[in-house]
Amino acid sequence: MSRKIKINKYQGNTHFTVHVVDKYGVEHHLGFFKHIYSNVIQAEAEKIWANESAPEVDLLSDAIMNCIELDKQRNIKYN
Repeated sequence: MSRKIKINKYQGNTHFTVHVVDKYGVEHHLGFFKHIYSNVIQAEAEKIWANESAPEVDLLSDAIMNCIELDKQRNIKYN
């Protein structure tokens, strides 16, 4: 994944919502802004990117999802 800064218009087009996406695809909400100051947003994004860590892998949920997929492929249905 790539690092991104997403800036979108918020309700009524009076404010912007800012999200930062790290290299693992985790989205961080920076807040709502009336005016966009790129140096402030860039500094906050760099703080997030400097401290990013890989999300923990939940092996149990992955195993359950794989079992469900296998059941679907074999047309096994539960009541």
